[in-house]
Amino acid sequence: MNSNPKRFEDALGATGLIAILRGVRNTEAEAIGAALYESGFRIIEVPLNSPEPLVSIAALRRSLPADCIVGAGTVLKTEQVEQVKAAGGELIVMPHSDGAVIRAARAAGLYSAPGVATVTEAFAALDAGADVLKMFPAEQLGPQVVKAWRAVVPRDIALLPVGGITPQGMEAFRAAGASGFGLGSALYAPGLSVAEVRLRAQAFVAAWKALA
Repeated sequence: MNSNPKRFEDALGATGLIAILRGVRNTEAEAIGAALYESGFRIIEVPLNSPEPLVSIAALRRSLPADCIVGAGTVLKTEQVEQVKAAGGELIVMPHSDGAVIRAARAAGLYSAPGVATVTEAFAALDAGADVLKMFPAEQLGPQVVKAWRAVVPRDIALLPVGGITPQGMEAFRAAGASGFGLGSALYAPGLSVAEVRLRAQAFVAAWKALA
């Protein structure tokens, strides 16, 4: 596990929202990251199927304050963990729950957020050293599954629904026990201007604060 788990907890506690910048170009990464940070976001991930993702991760880490955690999404293989770390990334987010990748992240001193869709996967991920659980896809699981999981998953483990989350859709998940959310195309999509991303980010943060 990362040597400073409280740092991730603090970052998630700031808004409970993780920005997923799928498709971001490295030429715009710093400006988009600054808009998100100024809006209140403290965790940003760049999926590895984006253009030159490691360059974008390095740019974000270089330009953002230390209290913002920068990481990679769509991490599928153990060798990618070291690549992310070398770029300055601190968080490994996965669409699946591969124990080898989770253990590689742990060994590298990085935070990990594996994607899980069943309670069996959730507990296997925790046994492998996961820091938080990415409930994916949230559209399929729904708030009722979050509520059921919350009854058995330790309260100090964050449950983070990801997939199709909108500002209006957070309330039901939050009431069911979600600890936060990963936000994709409703927050950022290729082609959006910095101003548009800022407005969307502000809408998400306002919705989150309304639920606190």
